Amino acid sequence: NGVEALQQLQNDAGIELVLTDINMPEMDGLTLLTKMKELQNPLLRSVIVSAYGDMENIRTAMNRGAYDFVLKPIDLGDLEITINKSLDDLYKLKEAIQSRDQLLALQHELDIARAIQMSMLPKKFPAFPDRREFDIYADMIPAKVVGGDFYDFFLIDQDHLGFAIGDVSGKGVPAALFMAVCKTVLKTTALKGLPPEECLQQVNRILHLESVASMFVTVFYGILDLSSGEIVYCNGGHLPPYQIGKDGTVSAIETTGNLALGVLVNTAYKTKTINLDRGDGLFLYTDGITEAMDANNLEYGEERLLTSLQQSATNAKDITQLVISGVKTFSAGLAQSDDMTVLALYYL
Repeated sequence: NGVEALQQLQNDAGIELVLTDINMPEMDGLTLLTKMKELQNPLLRSVIVSAYGDMENIRTAMNRGAYDFVLKPIDLGDLEITINKSLDDLYKLKEAIQSRDQLLALQHELDIARAIQMSMLPKKFPAFPDRREFDIYADMIPAKVVGGDFYDFFLIDQDHLGFAIGDVSGKGVPAALFMAVCKTVLKTTALKGLPPEECLQQVNRILHLESVASMFVTVFYGILDLSSGEIVYCNGGHLPPYQIGKDGTVSAIETTGNLALGVLVNTAYKTKTINLDRGDGLFLYTDGITEAMDANNLEYGEERLLTSLQQSATNAKDITQLVISGVKTFSAGLAQSDDMTVLALYYL
């Protein structure tokens, strides 16, 4: 009867399929279906047995959660087909739930990885509230949950500020892991106070040993002399930054013609020097900015970036947010295809 069936279901969560008549003593099949629904077991299937022509009860049973029905007199062949179909659907549902749970677990792990990665990047601004010689701001927006871009800045000593931006080849988890190695090795090496070319040479050798699947990273690393405004920089295959004059002029600085890091183990790196007057700035970015696409498959490009930089922003945060806002408006909600990273530095 229905009462005994319900007790069995309550005591054994492993039951997957119930074949029940509508007419039973103590508790009929329709009431049993209602009670089964209250068990909230998505993996429980029920098949109703009903008399031929009893469509009203069959319709009610289906509305109460019955998966299928068979008619009396029962044809064993039809019953076998119905049971097999019910079990096949159940097993597919189990696989879907398992896949969903795996995806949720993976998403949770990726969320943790994103939190760890973002915690590696300086996110507190103003970064040096006691220093009045410079203004610096940066942001990184990954295309996926985790990304391969990075930025960093740090005081090497009281008179010199180191700053860097990088773009690892590839995307996703492999790029994020390599990015973590790159950023850590670069900062550790830079804090020794080495000139930019020696710093990148050492980092390159280490990354070449650690690199997997032919991964490499473009890096721009510079040191600002806080007493004079002089910047000595070394560019390892990265896009040249833009120098922003206090008079509104904007121009790309000279490249140093060096290879990306991690490509060749014995690469000689060269440096160049620029001077910032007080009020001048330097804008660094990755190619996710200029290669952002709009709905017509057009790139944001250098010209639009140049136009943004020529606007009246006079501090690091404003200019970075102005550029990012311009790119997002240009892309008009399209999915981001590459990590976007910006860093602005003003000498005050």
